[in-house]
Amino acid sequence: MGDDKRFAAVVALAQGMAAAHTPRESWRAAALGACRALDGSFGALSVWERELGRLRVLVNVGERRPDEEEFPEAESYPVHQFPEITEFLHERWAGGGEPNAWVETAEGTAAGTPGYHHHRVAALRRRGRGCCLVAPVVLHGRAWGELYVARAAGAPVFGRADADFATVLAAVVAAGIAQTERLEEARRLAFTDALTGLANRRAVDVRLEEAVERHRADGAVVSLVVCDLNGLKRVNDTLGHAVGDRLLERFGSVLSLCGAMVPGALAARLGGDEFCLLAVGPPADEVVKAADELCRRAAELELGEGVACGVASTEDAIGPVPSARRLFRLADAAQYRAKAMRADRPVVAGREGPDDPVVRLADEPTPERAEYGERRRFRGRRPPGADREAKHTDR
Repeated sequence: MGDDKRFAAVVALAQGMAAAHTPRESWRAAALGACRALDGSFGALSVWERELGRLRVLVNVGERRPDEEEFPEAESYPVHQFPEITEFLHERWAGGGEPNAWVETAEGTAAGTPGYHHHRVAALRRRGRGCCLVAPVVLHGRAWGELYVARAAGAPVFGRADADFATVLAAVVAAGIAQTERLEEARRLAFTDALTGLANRRAVDVRLEEAVERHRADGAVVSLVVCDLNGLKRVNDTLGHAVGDRLLERFGSVLSLCGAMVPGALAARLGGDEFCLLAVGPPADEVVKAADELCRRAAELELGEGVACGVASTEDAIGPVPSARRLFRLADAAQYRAKAMRADRPVVAGREGPDDPVVRLADEPTPERAEYGERRRFRGRRPPGADREAKHTDR
């Protein structure tokens, strides 16, 4: 391959990784770009998980065998099978050398000096490949993983020039991975509550819109739990905001624990003393059960005064849910009713008969409606039936 073609291949690889929106897309772009640049038939990208002592495959591309998934969940190899990662490469860097790529063939080492590694050679033979290039990926001065490109048996064997080019490609891949990690961290921070580590309001808004769209498209059950941590103001006023923050963190941990009872549920802090759980798919009763457990555990916290919890699910008798706004209003109204009743169990919208008071409260016409977050409109008002039903139930 001429210099112009190699330059074009490097540019294409970099552009492919830059255009990726997720880590998986970035990994795939890296492996595909390297495979094409080196005229390979198969490519893979793996990460060295130091704490587990293993090389884990992130992506396989090209001519894959039946046992090679594109994004394998459990394809990993003990690092001792590939000692060059921990021995040769480390010693070479420590001595001021470079992490150069090398070639292995079905008969043994062809270019480079790491030596003959029978596990790689055996894998080449088993999968009908004639040779492979192994290029270390170095990130922030440390071995991150490896880029692997193979050719089918009978194809020309990689040479020294190919190994040198693979070293360049690995450096481009490392730069792309670093950029992806920075973007992922930025996205994580944008959708994470800094105090509790839970998702934030922005994350809920995005996920809830997507969930309701899915409900409208295929009828998926969408359930939303909105809860208000009681007693936070008292704690802040009497013990200080640092103690109040500890209460919020502790409740966030309880919410996360209870949310884990519902597969795929998103636990979030909406702001202040307001939290929520969002679930897509599981039956409403599973979500209500998790909310009930949340109320029980919140009541046992050393600080605070329990939690007021409201639930709204498309599986219950709440009428059509054409928008995320309506489901949020229903869960919010249910939470307000739970707070007004001083209930120690969740209030579920649509489960109090055809004239459900929560549904009436949520759907009551008002000129003050806003996008979600309408509980301030409910403040200071008594929900339907509050005067005759107010109570506190001992568990």
